[in-house]
Amino acid sequence: MLFQPKFLATGIGSMPFIDPEHAIDVSLLRMPQAPIWPQLPQLGFREHMEIQYSEGMPCTVIDEEKGRMHFDTVKDYSEEFAVFYEAYMAAMDPDGGNGDCSAMAMSPEYSKGIYALLKRLKATEVHLPFIKVQTTGPCSFALTIVDQDKRAIYYNEEFRDMIVKALAMKCRWQIQKFKPLAERIICFIDEPILSAFGSSTYVSVKRDDIVGLLAEMISAIHSDSAVSGVHCCGNTEWSILIDAGIDIVNFDAFEFGDTILMYSDAVKKHLERGGMLAWGIVPTSLKIREQSIDGLVARLESMIDTLSAKGIDRYLIAQQAILTPSCGTGSMEPQDAEKVFEMLADLSLAMKKKYSF
Repeated sequence: MLFQPKFLATGIGSMPFIDPEHAIDVSLLRMPQAPIWPQLPQLGFREHMEIQYSEGMPCTVIDEEKGRMHFDTVKDYSEEFAVFYEAYMAAMDPDGGNGDCSAMAMSPEYSKGIYALLKRLKATEVHLPFIKVQTTGPCSFALTIVDQDKRAIYYNEEFRDMIVKALAMKCRWQIQKFKPLAERIICFIDEPILSAFGSSTYVSVKRDDIVGLLAEMISAIHSDSAVSGVHCCGNTEWSILIDAGIDIVNFDAFEFGDTILMYSDAVKKHLERGGMLAWGIVPTSLKIREQSIDGLVARLESMIDTLSAKGIDRYLIAQQAILTPSCGTGSMEPQDAEKVFEMLADLSLAMKKKYSF
């Protein structure tokens, strides 16, 4: 068993603040055992979800004025790809790789939150139980970003392979940056687009391909002894994540909690092998204004009751539970986001008390 989180509170990624120092204050105050580095999309286009992780990838074309990015697949990209794969093999080769993933480093121009958290933690000389980092998943990235003809780059197999390997390196680079500052690093793969898996829009996206892409990312995370998670903020086929070998399944328990209950057999196996559920029980919509801690406790307990009734040990569910917001807060009003994290912290304390953790 990796560890027993016992209603540990952590976040998803994005925050709506424009002051990185304030975002770090919120992260450390409300998620003191497992703070996140904040993605800050309000600071500009380069901090947006997919764009933030595109730095260093071959053949990227960014138009900041129009807020667009695409891959140029028409030009001769053999040399750029050769340089990329040489760096990849030098770092990631299981037999002779040196583990140095700095070729896919994220600069302050693309992520002020990473550097703000690093600076704060080094200055205060704290050593935390956990730090959570995150990377846009290969499915969400490649099905969102297009080529010059506006075709999703996912359907170009050469570029899809490059993208998953670049993102895997970005996971490892983050893990390595924060590893000296915590007992464990948790690395989430954010895959919101999996909520559309099986729809007519993505009918040609195969289950086995998704499992393979996620498994490659998970393997990279595990190679640096970090804990892997996948976040999806809608309904999906949750067994895909479990089959890929993920440690933490993070789902929107506020709006879609009933969907994971449909996969109780897979969830049982996941928990019994040491896996965890990250319950996104604090809503990141205007509904946050209507919530109370007692109401969220009751909502969470109802879902735990249902899983328990399906033959999963209740104490196992509780000790393997993490609490998160239902999604990132980057598009929320700042005062609503503040309430999300305040309620997250209070809910964590309430659930720990309820189960005597």
